[in-house]
Amino acid sequence: MKIGKYEFNDKAQAEEKIKALGTATDENSNEYPTHKHTIVNLGHIVMQEGTYDENGDVITEPILSDKCHVDVMWVGLEDHPYGWATYAVDLSSNGVHSFLGVNYIKNKM
Repeated sequence: MKIGKYEFNDKAQAEEKIKALGTATDENSNEYPTHKHTIVNLGHIVMQEGTYDENGDVITEPILSDKCHVDVMWVGLEDHPYGWATYAVDLSSNGVHSFLGVNYIKNKM
């Protein structure tokens, strides 16, 4: 298993890439994935924490990424699927999200 971290231009682009990995529809018209990968859509992550006073009021707003971030635990792949490598990011830490018990650095694509 390998872990990839990705930055897409927006949520729609991320959803399009995820859907292209394979889906099917059940008898109730519910769509579900047909792949075994674990996908976590992180959305716009915090790049810089905000600051707050003792009452919890905002002093400085947090700064969010303008990209849509997605983490994937790939099962049975040794390289990014077609069209994903362009959006891959290479971090020197686990980043803001990690898969329980799986170290990104040791298992990154």
